[in-house]
Amino acid sequence: MTADRTVSLVTLGCTRNSVDSDELAARLDQAGWRFAEADEAAVVMVNTCGFIETAKKQSIDALLAASGSGAKVVAVGCMAERYGKELADALPEADAVLSFDDYPDIGERLDDVVQGNARTAHTPRDRRTLLPLTPVRRKESTVHVPGHAPAGGPRVLRHRLGGGPVAPLKLASGCDRRCAFCAIPSFRGAFVSRPPDDIVTEAQWLAAHGVREVILVSENSTSYGKDLGDIRALDKLLPRLASVVDRVRVNYLQPAELRPDLVEVIASTRGVTPYFDLPFQHASGPVLRRMRRFGDRERFLDLIGSIRAVNPDVGIRSNFIVGFPGESESDFAELCRFVTQARLDVVGVFAYSDEEGTEAAGLEDKVDAGTIRDRADELSILADEVSGHRAEERVGQTIEVLVGPGSEGWAGHQAPDVDGKVTLSGGDPQPGDIVQAVITGTHGIDLYATVQE
Repeated sequence: MTADRTVSLVTLGCTRNSVDSDELAARLDQAGWRFAEADEAAVVMVNTCGFIETAKKQSIDALLAASGSGAKVVAVGCMAERYGKELADALPEADAVLSFDDYPDIGERLDDVVQGNARTAHTPRDRRTLLPLTPVRRKESTVHVPGHAPAGGPRVLRHRLGGGPVAPLKLASGCDRRCAFCAIPSFRGAFVSRPPDDIVTEAQWLAAHGVREVILVSENSTSYGKDLGDIRALDKLLPRLASVVDRVRVNYLQPAELRPDLVEVIASTRGVTPYFDLPFQHASGPVLRRMRRFGDRERFLDLIGSIRAVNPDVGIRSNFIVGFPGESESDFAELCRFVTQARLDVVGVFAYSDEEGTEAAGLEDKVDAGTIRDRADELSILADEVSGHRAEERVGQTIEVLVGPGSEGWAGHQAPDVDGKVTLSGGDPQPGDIVQAVITGTHGIDLYATVQE
């Protein structure tokens, strides 16, 4: 193996990108590439995020920082896919800008970079057009979907770049919804489910490598199975996974598609964390219609009530966009009213900004930037107060905690590294242990708990 075939992978953005990086690492490993730290590698490959402006800026900064090390710089991921040749022209510091279609041959692509063989960056296209319009026909397609490499061969095509007892696992990719503020479907493509057997096989592989909790990730987990001809596929998959790993968590459940039978499975199946990641985005009916989304305050409260009727101790988190075009004072008041009444465990607040290529960018009645900042600050303060009260309600409960580093861990209602943590006292818990503990106190959404012997 030659010394110039060393690569460092830098991953930005969401957990879906982390899964894609693990696939890229496995392909590079098979091609004979060796992994190194960024300051020692011949090639630094940045798996970029292209979601919102701040994420894109972070990706550009990472690419520029990599170029300063003297290594060859390669851009992959969402931003690279979304902008292609435009990014390559604007950022000559990047030696290559690659598409998702380059992933199966990533080892050869990096060989070209090291040898100085120029490769013209792709011209971006709407990846939704690459798959059949009818979902059940998509399994016939040969289009490469990152993170969907078959898991039934001689080995799982995954090389874990991160350690620890928690790992994301790709459930599906793409989205068929047309939310006015979101550009993701245009560069991630139409919705495609992974075959259940592939997911179970990869979960077995992760369990054999020390993983105790898998987090199922996608752009829309509640659509899982619609292209496989079985809308209840997720209901059936979750118990199978719970027999393979200790804990299974599902991210990104679309409220408009959440069915009572799926609620029952998530809220009451042993081994499946009673956790609902529900991105409501707003609570005013008129604003949600402009966003091209479902619901209103009363419907969402009914949904939350039906979930807590199955299991009152479930964790529920959500995200909200403040300042969407046309949002009035009464719309914002309705959102604040909902956050107060919903008693959510965790709330993410995002200040609206125009995103190129989206319907919302062309809408009139823009909200003043200063008003958006003020509303985002007000909702954030309210959300912290409500979530803190919700945490206090849990004092005295016995919870199951997955232990991470430093005697800290996560309860079932807390997504690791996202929704707060549990600080443990008593006993001798080790990273990777799952222990029973009694909640004794709170600090915001963080909990303090004593391990039960």
